[in-house]
Order: sequence, then C-alpha cells, then structure tokens
Amino acid sequence: MSRDTQSDEQKAVGLEKGIERLENRRESKEERRVAGELKGQRVRGWTEKLITRTLSGVIYVVVIVGCLVWGIIPTAVLLAAMAWLCCSEFFRITRMAGRRPSEILGLGAALAFPLAACIPGLVGTEMLLCILCILLLAVATWFVFNPRANVADAAVSVFGPVYTSVTLSCLALVRASNPGMQGALIALVTIGSVWVEDSFAYLVGSSIGKHKMAPRTSPNKSWEGFFGGIVGCVAVWCIAAFFGVGGLTMPVAALCGVVEAVVAVLGDLFESRIKRGVGVKDSGNILPGHGGLLDRTDSILFGSVVAYFILQLGGIL
Repeated sequence: MSRDTQSDEQKAVGLEKGIERLENRRESKEERRVAGELKGQRVRGWTEKLITRTLSGVIYVVVIVGCLVWGIIPTAVLLAAMAWLCCSEFFRITRMAGRRPSEILGLGAALAFPLAACIPGLVGTEMLLCILCILLLAVATWFVFNPRANVADAAVSVFGPVYTSVTLSCLALVRASNPGMQGALIALVTIGSVWVEDSFAYLVGSSIGKHKMAPRTSPNKSWEGFFGGIVGCVAVWCIAAFFGVGGLTMPVAALCGVVEAVVAVLGDLFESRIKRGVGVKDSGNILPGHGGLLDRTDSILFGSVVAYFILQLGGIL
C-alpha cells in the first residue's frame, strides 16, 4: 500500500472520528437545548425580553405623556380606558378566586369615574361622589335580586372600580385643575415621580439590596431599594418645585415625594398580595414584557390619591 493511500485512509478515519465527536457532543447538549439552557439561547432570550419590555414601556410612557400634554379631554379618555382595563384584570383575578362580581356595573363605573373627574372645578369631585352612590345602589339592587350572588361578590363589584378607577381619577383631578401646560406638568410630575421611584428602587435593590422587605408577598423587594425609591421620588418633586412647576413649594414637594413613594410601594405590594392569593404572576398580558396594565399601574393608583390630597391641602390645586 502506497503512502498516499495510507494518508487518505488516515484522513478518512480522522474525519469519521471528528464527525462522531461532534455528534456525541451535540447529543450531550440535546437535553439542555430542548430546555433552552444553552448559553446562546439564554443570551438570545434575555435580549428579546429586554427589547420587548423596553419597546412596550416606551409606548406606554409616550401615550400617557402625549395625552397629558394634549389636554383634559384626551387625558379623560385615556384614564377611562386604563381604568376599564385595570378593573377588567382585577375582576379576572377575583374570578379565579371563586368570586362572581357584576362586571357590567363595575366596568361601567370604572369607565365613568375618570370621565367625571376631568370636569374642571368642584363639579368633577361632586360627580365622582354621585357616581359612587349610584354604583352602591346599583350593586345593592343586583345583590338583592340575584340569588346566586353572595356578599363577597357584591363587595368585589364595588371594590373593583373604587380600587382601579376612583384612585386613578385623582390623577384626572390633578390634570383638570389647570387646562393649560401647568396642569399637564403637575400631573406629569405626579405620575413620573412614581416611575422614577420604581426605577430607583429596582436599581438600588438589585445592586445592594440585602434586607427583604416583604419576602412572602414580593421576594425581590428590599429595604435598601425602598429607601432608594424614596430618594428618587423626592428628587423629582423637588426639581419640579425648583423650576416653579404648578406653583409648587419645596415643603409641599418634599412631603409629596416622601408620602407618594411610601404609598406607591404599598400599592405594588397590595396588588402582589392579590395575585399571590390566586397563584398568578401577572394580572394580564396586554403589555409584552410587563404583564397586565394593572401590573404597571398598581403603584400609580395609590400614589395619585395621596399626591392629589397633599397638593389640594397645600394650596397647589
């Protein structure tokens, strides 16, 4: 046998062994590949989630800011739509817990509260009270003549729109306090400070957070993140006061920042507790990468309430 023939046979054998090694290596990774645990798969999945979350978050912020700047009517329509969706997601969660709320009455009220609150002046707050009384009477009537409903169903029917819409209507009241740009700016500070609080809490908590705040309700929250969020929220309000937004004074701004940050975290934990009670991670899937609208708005709901009352008592509105 010539040397060339031996060399060709050796190359062929080497090639076969190389292919065999590649096949064995591929087979050894098959289980990890199916489970999506390969490094490339994890990096690609993380990147896709980050892009999806960022894009949906940007759209969410742009739509809200655009409507606030546009005027009172666009703000009313947007907040009514948000309240309706949040209430719908809340009712979905309660149905998973075995409750049967009157969705027609609850969702109708959720839609009406922000629209009424955007009426400038005292008429808006009076209309809110009027709609609330009508809701109570309507749910009471529904409960009396619906033998299948129990008192928990009636309570949820009222609580749903109060929790998701009356609270959000406080942001509408802030916007309706001034039809011009000052009203838009003070409303933007109200909601923007919550966004900053959430971002600061995440950054600080993920960096140095060691002491768990509510491990059973929200394992990722830490006390370090909580105080970091307060700093961020106060900073936004104080910057607004420094530039004279809406006639803000430093004491009112600092008080708003501290109280709103604390209550915003409470709103987040409250919604997390509701979801944990029925074993769901997200309230819905309308915002890719974020979950439901209620997941993104839970802090704003409670934060808007305290901001409105502090601004009202401080003579800003």
